[in-house]
Amino acid sequence: MNKPTDLARHGIDHDDIDLNTSSNEQFSTVMNARLSRRNMLRGGAATAATALLSTFGLTACGGSDDDPVATAPAPVGNTPPPPPVEKLLGFTAVGKSLADTVVVPAGYTASVIYALGDPLTSSTAAYKNDGTDTDFENRAGDHHDGMEFFSLSADGAVSTTGVTRGLLAMNHEATTNEGLASFFVHANGGTNTLPRPALEVDKEMALHGLSIVEVRTTNGKWEYLQNSNFNRRVHQQTEVQISGPVRGNALVKTKYSPDGTKFRGTLNNCGTGRTPWNTYLSGEENWAGYFTRSATDNAARGDKSVASLNRYGVAQGAASRHGWETGGTDDKYARWNISKKGTSVDGSDDYRNELNGEGYIVEMDAYDKTRPLKKRTALGRFAHESAAFGRLLAGAPLAIYMGDDSRGEYIYKFVSTAPWNPADEIAADRIATGDKYLDSGKLYVAKFNADGKGSWIELNIANAAIAGYATYKFADQADVFVNARLAADAVGATKMDRPEWCSVNPANGEIYYTLTNNSNRRAEPSGSSQMGVDAANPRAYTDMKGTTAQPGNPNGHIIRMKEDAAGSTATTFSWDVYLFGAEAAAAASTINLSGLSADQDFSSPDGMSFTASTGICWFQTDDGAYTDVTNCMMLAGRPGTVGDGKKVTVPNVKADGSILNVDTYVGKAATPDTLKRFLVGPKGCELTGIAETPDGKALFVNIQHPGETTAAANLGDPTKYTSQWPANAGYGAGKRPRSATLVITKNDGGRIGS
Repeated sequence: MNKPTDLARHGIDHDDIDLNTSSNEQFSTVMNARLSRRNMLRGGAATAATALLSTFGLTACGGSDDDPVATAPAPVGNTPPPPPVEKLLGFTAVGKSLADTVVVPAGYTASVIYALGDPLTSSTAAYKNDGTDTDFENRAGDHHDGMEFFSLSADGAVSTTGVTRGLLAMNHEATTNEGLASFFVHANGGTNTLPRPALEVDKEMALHGLSIVEVRTTNGKWEYLQNSNFNRRVHQQTEVQISGPVRGNALVKTKYSPDGTKFRGTLNNCGTGRTPWNTYLSGEENWAGYFTRSATDNAARGDKSVASLNRYGVAQGAASRHGWETGGTDDKYARWNISKKGTSVDGSDDYRNELNGEGYIVEMDAYDKTRPLKKRTALGRFAHESAAFGRLLAGAPLAIYMGDDSRGEYIYKFVSTAPWNPADEIAADRIATGDKYLDSGKLYVAKFNADGKGSWIELNIANAAIAGYATYKFADQADVFVNARLAADAVGATKMDRPEWCSVNPANGEIYYTLTNNSNRRAEPSGSSQMGVDAANPRAYTDMKGTTAQPGNPNGHIIRMKEDAAGSTATTFSWDVYLFGAEAAAAASTINLSGLSADQDFSSPDGMSFTASTGICWFQTDDGAYTDVTNCMMLAGRPGTVGDGKKVTVPNVKADGSILNVDTYVGKAATPDTLKRFLVGPKGCELTGIAETPDGKALFVNIQHPGETTAAANLGDPTKYTSQWPANAGYGAGKRPRSATLVITKNDGGRIGS
């Protein structure tokens, strides 16, 4: 996530850095028997017209307020007529939009309720939005991302059914930057030279992390409560416990925690999860770029940690994203320089091991701020997105599905040692329940085969491929969890096109992953950074954005998996591609393989969630490839099952013009009844985060970094901002754009998506 659309201005996209230099060939050996040279098939569709949209901040469009429902037969005698039958996806799809507004279907209302800088205590001043605000430890953070809704009863007690009052637990992933400074939150744009002023660094560190905010309905309107006792901010000075098999290991000993049991903060949080025992899970994603190493650090270390640091994205001499290490001499700044400076053997006198404390799933009790946050190390360390639980079965272990969001990274599964006990759904000590299920288990990585099957490979030091891996010598099982990427390299996992969010279909337990894009896929790869096509990542093509060529798999796809008979403990699965992102007018034989129309086409799927109330699969885009045509969006789908489509052959053009054909498996083609565009966001934004009330009548959605493409030089002239949202929607002071949370309701009081 947080992928800039103007790379020339923003610099390196940290999601797109290639760190996987393993020789895993995406099952090229298996594929060779299925590859042949053929003539390119040609096809296409007519270009669709784009609807003209209002320039108001929040807009409903498309169709009438009377969305179609099934008609019941006339009543007989005095028998009252039955209520109308709800039709899922009964709304009229919204058109593409380049307006600085939020567009939802007719019959729906979208309202802003919680934005960057909003105060969370009664004593915190209102947000001025002019760069002079302080006290961000008590305000909403920046770049609202994944979130979950936790119900409260009318009297404020913990609940699983309350629909008019609850808590939003939310990630604050990053800040909008040009150069080092987060310019929208500093009066004059901030300082882009080193050293950075301490006051700027303190503000930026506080903007990252998590927040808990109480929301409720008053006279039918949702609002957040500034003075709620539940409100909470987690930032870079918040203590977090290291839990599970890595706790106390030498790899996580630091000057702050010489015994390797605690850490400070949680960083670059992206996707989320909700446990069956009612706690919040947050994934630490692109954290490596916040740290720096000296140009001579390899020699100073002189050990295998160099291989680990390179694999996780902090090479010798790497500069940090914000320069926080230059804020002063205090320990809170020193931790961002992970060079070896001390003389200890285990790193307990410096911050050489600080990076090993990042990259986990963090568990938090949204209801109880007295309970500790815990980094659940048994779930592995990588650029975590969301964590999705498989279907629950009493007496069977729990399965948690996760993705590693970088090009060429992997898909993972954790299986708990403890079998599921339904009584734990109402456990009094929710964090202790997390200890039971999340601190012990097996971690697996996925290998996709060319025949629509695949296998889960356990990452265990007893595996000879891991124990004897030449690139990195694993010391113990804790080392395997800390360096899960290297262990996955060792066993030959399949390199994927940036696994982002995952979600499990409540109807059948199938697992869905968004694969956002990959600019390094090629029909004929060259160099270590490029990857060949394979069955699970079958497209390599060029998409034109104006006059700019975008090679690889620029539009992304969504893959889905069905566990074999063993369920959560299965070590084999079936798979197919639910949807391929594409422009509607793209060639049907090579790009638009899912047959998307103008009401359905999308690029770069990212956020995803099946809502429990309706079973709708909602997914959101974080796109740069199609943003000359439309802003980022959210779609609603009614997917079928793995295997409901067909096998297809995708022709990929090689450098010499010859064709490399790849067989893949595509789900049933999209229709107007199974896939529709539901929302389009304002300019420069990303759509991310989905949560609902238990009755499905309120849907919460985050708008991240609107106006991201604004140049810092234009900070003094709001007319030059590429977005003024949500100020232009009537929310808050000033005109600087702000990440914010929407609540979407249906005007007739029905469930969202009907």
